[in-house]
This record gives sequence, structure tokens and C-alpha cells, in this order.
Amino acid sequence: MSWIGNLWKESRRLPIFAASAALIFAVAVVDWQTRPYVSLGILYLFPIMLAAGFLRRSAIVALGASCAVLAERFSSLDWSWTRLSLEALALAGCGLFVSELVRNRRMMAESQERSRILIETSPVAIVAVDELGLVQMANQAAEDLMIVRGGKLRGTPIAAFLPELHFALRSQPTPCFRTSMRCQGRRDDGEAFLADVWFSTYQDDQSPRLAAIIAEVGEEAMPIPALARETELPELTARESEVARLVFEGLANKEIATEMGLSESVVKNALQQLFAKTGVRSRGQLVRIAVEQHLV
Repeated sequence: MSWIGNLWKESRRLPIFAASAALIFAVAVVDWQTRPYVSLGILYLFPIMLAAGFLRRSAIVALGASCAVLAERFSSLDWSWTRLSLEALALAGCGLFVSELVRNRRMMAESQERSRILIETSPVAIVAVDELGLVQMANQAAEDLMIVRGGKLRGTPIAAFLPELHFALRSQPTPCFRTSMRCQGRRDDGEAFLADVWFSTYQDDQSPRLAAIIAEVGEEAMPIPALARETELPELTARESEVARLVFEGLANKEIATEMGLSESVVKNALQQLFAKTGVRSRGQLVRIAVEQHLV
């Protein structure tokens, strides 16, 4: 869809209007000359769609109605208000469709540009990871944090710096989720550091993606809380492991019960046992533990 942005650039407004007017004039003249033989009214679609990228909705409707009058005027058929109305509706409708398409494309491009500027100028490290676990996007703060050889973090595996993020990026389709954790990372020179990570997963073209904000934490000033310590947890039963996996995938208690062929009360009991064993109090914290401790 990049051709939309290239064709309807603001710098091309006057040339587009000139070309559209020339096309309308040419179609009208040829239609007038061939009046006894064939009607060329359908060709008014092209100049209308061409100019629609720069016109207001009211102007598009007016242009469509004007072209419909020209088409009816030079038609070999007798004048018909019904046919005129349908032609105006068709011409204006196509123009409005193109106008909305261009407007949405412009809004998307402006939003992406604002997001890019915000990310690149952010003082905190921000990365996006693709389905292969490779860094798809990283700002300067992320490259400074990781001290990447060559200065480019893009295209490198996130597992080399933050293995927990690679584990959180699941290959199979699952509900998107947001969570945070504290974990140990490694710079490209081998130095370890402690980081608070806020991340979310999402789907892009049916492929899983992950976006994360990373902030380095001073080990002395802020010790790792109990949820993020790399302590060995009690072994889970097969049922508890399955419940943890389904919670991680975003299923509610009733859906878990249906999936496992259990009653909802049994699922609730299994969840309470999971909370007790992992030391958490909510499903969100359980997801966090699942990421940090590789429970699923």
C-alpha cells in the first residue's frame, strides 16, 4: 500500500488536480463526439478517484454529481433523472471510498511516525521482537544498554541478552497478554545486569510479536523481590502444570474445566495449590512466574 502514500503526496496536489481536470475535459469531449455511438460516462471514475485523495467529502459528492450530469448530457439515450441519480451515486461513492482509503493511510503513517520519534527519543530501552526471537526494532537507549558490538541490536537474537523474553514469545497462537518481571540480562561484552522489564505480546500477520521496555536496576539499591528470585520452586503435579499452561494461554476457569474435562471447583482448587506453591496471589503474577521460572 506504499503506492497510496507516494501517489497522493501533498507536493503532488496541484499536478493531480490538473491531471484530473484534463481527464474530465477529455472524457467529456470524446463522449460528446461519440454521442450517437457509445457512452463513456464510466470513464469519469478515474479523474474523480484521482482527485479524491485531496478533496473534502462535500467536494467529492459535488464533483461526482457534475460528472454524472455530463455523462447524462452527452448520452445517446433520453434524459433520465433515475439514471442521473444512480450515476452520481456510483461516481461519488467510488470517490468517497478512495478518499477514506487515502485518509486512513495518512493517519496510519502519521501515527507510525509519531511512534517512531517517541521510541527513538525515549530515555528508556525499547525493543520489539519477531516470531523468530530476533530483535525487529530497538532504539538508541536499548543499544547503549546492551553495548552491542557494531552498535546495531536489530537482527540479533534477544535470547543472547534477555533469555526470559525469548521464552515469553510463544510460537503457537495464544491470547495476547501484558506483564512485568525482574530478571538478569547480559550485555554483548558478557557483563551481567539486573533489569525491570515490562512487556506485552501481540499478533502481526498471524505471527507472534513481543514489545518490551527495559530499565536497568542497581543491584545494591533495589534487591530482587521474592517473585523474581531464581529459587527452586516445589515440583508441580501434571494437573497443576496443565492448569498453569492454560492460565498462561489466557483461558478462564470454566474454559480450563472444559478443556481438561474437570469440574470448575477442581480447577479452582488446583489454582489455589498453584498460588500456594509459587507464592503468588493473582493469575497475572502466575503468568509472570511461568515466564521467569519456565513452568509451562
